[in-house]
Amino acid sequence: QVQLVESGGGLVQAGGSLRLSCAASGRTFGNYHMGWLRQGPGKEREFVATISTLSVRTLYSDPVKGRFSISRDNAKNMVYLQMNSLKPEDTAIYYCAATRSWSNDRVRYDYWGQGTQVTVSS
Repeated sequence: QVQLVESGGGLVQAGGSLRLSCAASGRTFGNYHMGWLRQGPGKEREFVATISTLSVRTLYSDPVKGRFSISRDNAKNMVYLQMNSLKPEDTAIYYCAATRSWSNDRVRYDYWGQGTQVTVSS
């Protein structure tokens, strides 16, 4: 089992940057692919990015490709999401999640954090 705690959200102006962090507990962290998903106001939760267990593969949704970067540090049980060139439409609660399946489908993620709010002002 994996427990996840996100941090780093906040209010930022359009064009700015934020770095989200996710701290994982559990001795099996390295066995999970990790992802970031988000849920904007009045929207369904959507996939943002995922990274494989050994950081060999990454996958991004089209809206964030080229602006966001996911990384992980297995020695520290940490996952990060660097967000650059932020837009108002990036406003959402961002969730860190873990899965044993390589997937961009939110239903395939087994463990979730509580989320961190990101608000981008225009």
